[in-house]
Formats: sequence, C-alpha cells, structure tokens
Amino acid sequence: MIGRLTGQVAHVGEDHALIDVNGVGYIVYCGARTLAGLPKPGETVALYTDLLVREDLLQLFGFGSLLERDWHKLLTTVQGVGAKVSMGILSTLGTEGVNRAIALGDAATVKRAPGVGPKLATRIVNELKSKAPAMMAASAPKSAAGLSPATAETIPLVEVEQGASADALSALVNLGYQHGEAAEAIARAAMDAPDADAGALIKAALRALAPKG
Repeated sequence: MIGRLTGQVAHVGEDHALIDVNGVGYIVYCGARTLAGLPKPGETVALYTDLLVREDLLQLFGFGSLLERDWHKLLTTVQGVGAKVSMGILSTLGTEGVNRAIALGDAATVKRAPGVGPKLATRIVNELKSKAPAMMAASAPKSAAGLSPATAETIPLVEVEQGASADALSALVNLGYQHGEAAEAIARAAMDAPDADAGALIKAALRALAPKG
C-alpha cells in the first residue's frame, strides 16, 4: 500500500498530477481543492494517498491532509459512492463542510456535489452521521481553551480547559462557530453527560447549535 508520496510536481492536469519521485512518475488523481493547492511544476509536494485496486485497474488518489484521506475512505464505504463521487463531495464541500453537513444530517448540502442525487445524499448522511463527530474530534488541534467571561457567568461550574471538552471546542471553532456560542453549547452538553468523550460532546453541541425551524 502506498500511503504517502513526496516528490516534485512534473505536471498538473484537470483531475490529476504527475509526481516525480526519484525518477519514477506517479499519476495521482486529486480533487479540485488539492490540485489548486499544489506548488508549481518543479517544486516539491507531499500527498497522502489511497490506492484503488481492481482486476484491470490501479488508481492512486492524493489528498492534502490525513483528514481528507480518511473522509474519502469513509465515504467510499457507502453503497453507491465510488472514488469519483467521493472526490466530488470533498472538492465541493471540503473536509469541514463534509464534517458539518453529515454531523447535522444536512442531506441537501451533500446533494450539491456532482453525481449525488437525493437518495444517495440521504444514504450518506444516515450511514455516516454517527461517525462524523469522532472524525471532527480526531482532527481538532489539541490546545487549551476556556469559556468566555459571559459563558462563565451563566455556567460557573463547568470548565472546558482540557480533555474532551477542549477537543470538542477546538473542532467547532475550526468549523466556523463563534468561540462563545460553541463553548456554551459544549459546556451544557458536558453538564448533561460529564463522562462523554469529544465525539459525543460535538454531536450534542451541533444539535444545540443547529438552526431551529
């Protein structure tokens, strides 16, 4: 299994890049976001990869981050989602968009990707929504975080400076939620389930932060 390539960009096509690794050229299929982030030809790049093996075909897919590769692998476990559809979803939504849409059960957003109809979007959300919070928690930077002063006043006995709550807060902030509202939602979730892990806290907080109506 080829898990990572480091080499020089020799050529960039519409859906792939040719990476020269010590004189051997690898054709690596990438999503639009990954291709757009590649350096100029002649410069060095490192890509995480996933190898698709069939009887008559070997295809190498490249990703700019481990999280993107992990989402690709997870998406392709859903019936009807092949490598092309998965790459289209990640290109359209990005990893943060996929995290948010699936965790919130937002099939309409998933349906925006090419090749994804209403039934497939619903299947993707239903099969993967329980796994999205864990993916978010795993990708969250580990950093100290605390409640805002306003939140501390309303929930004085709950702390999110460390452990699962810090990881959950970091994941939500990375998704674009304001620190204060995310911290309050996680703090309330932690009060209801003191022993919950980061994935469970993220899931509960996302439900609380979801638009009502």
